[in-house]
Formats: sequence, C-alpha cells, structure tokens
Amino acid sequence: MHIRDWPESERPREKLLARGPCSLSDAELLALFLGSGTRGQDAVTAARTLIANAGGLRPLLDLDAKAMTRHRGLGPARACLLAAALELGRRHLAAQLERGAALGDPHAAGRYFAQRLRGLGHEVFAVLYLDTRHRALGFEELFRGGIDGAEVHPRIIVQRALAFGAASAIIGHNHPSGNPEPSAADRAVTMRIKQALALVDIRLLDHFVIGDGPPTSMAELGMV
Repeated sequence: MHIRDWPESERPREKLLARGPCSLSDAELLALFLGSGTRGQDAVTAARTLIANAGGLRPLLDLDAKAMTRHRGLGPARACLLAAALELGRRHLAAQLERGAALGDPHAAGRYFAQRLRGLGHEVFAVLYLDTRHRALGFEELFRGGIDGAEVHPRIIVQRALAFGAASAIIGHNHPSGNPEPSAADRAVTMRIKQALALVDIRLLDHFVIGDGPPTSMAELGMV
C-alpha cells in the first residue's frame, strides 16, 4: 500500500503537522527526507531498512554525504539533502552560542559540544569561552588524542581564555567508545584546569563528556 493510501492520521507529513515532529519515529522522520520509497517498499519501509542496514540512526547520520550514497536508496540528491539538514541543525544550535546571546540554558552548551564532537573516531578536547554575562566569546577545539596530562595542557587553555577576555569557560571532550562516564583521568584533568583558570580569576563552569545518549555534565555530578 502506498503512503497516500494510509489513513491520514498515520501519514508522516500529516502526522507531523497535526502532532509535531516529536510524534514521528526515526523511520518516519527519515522517510520525509527520502520523499519516496524504493521498488517494492514505501518510504517508511525503505527508511527502516536504511536504518537497520546502517546499524541505527546515529551511525547512518554520522556518515558524510559520499558515504551515505553507498546505502541503497540514498542517492547523491538524498544524501546531500540529509547532510544539509544536519548542518542546518548544527548551525541553529551554534547560533544560540554566538557573541551577544546569553547562555540562558546551561544544557545548550552540552548539546553544542555533542553536535561538534559526537561520532568522531578520536578524542577531541574543546573549550567554550564566556564573558561575565555568560555570552559566548568563542569555541575552539584545542587538543586531539588521549585525555591525560600529556595531551591536555591547562597552560594553553589559560592563554586562550585570556586572549578571548573570558570570565568563565566550559570544557568538553568526546569518548569515541560511546561510554559517557567520566574517567579518573577526566576528573584529574578537570581539577588541574579549574585550578589553573582560578589563578587568573576565570571560572570553570562545567566539563561535558560526550558519548552515546545525553552529554554527561561533570558539574551536575559534583566533579567541577
């Protein structure tokens, strides 16, 4: 049965308009980008097949546009549309952290770190610099590789924070394994950075660990 023959309340487009995007399943949302199905499959079934073959929605959307085209049902046009939609989402989130906009929701920073760092095959350590009113001054990916004393240098973080004229900072890094639990090394380096920043009157607000699921806030765990 073609989607146009489904009950109106079950069609993805009509369902979104009536109930909002949160009411749609992963496959239904993806089906809206596909627009149509493949031979013998409607768009929702084709979307379910794509997600299953990729090992889940996140592994599929972590691919770049060229890699997406290796999946049956995702030609260059559809892959480019998906990649563009993902980039729009990242830019929308980044706009909340632009200079002049106060960070009213502390979790917005965690979501931003997740958008920037999740899905990478290596560890990346980044810093978000804020002014006295918690307005974003800048975001930098400073270190790559292991998250230990040999790789993350508090001195450089202090230098960059001073260069931005920051009053506070939020740091974050990803765990390529997907496990968002802060390690002993994470806790140790957080304390070293907090102490180094405090020497120049810059406050460390949080350290987000990015893995699968929501970002882990070390501040909420009492580790900052």
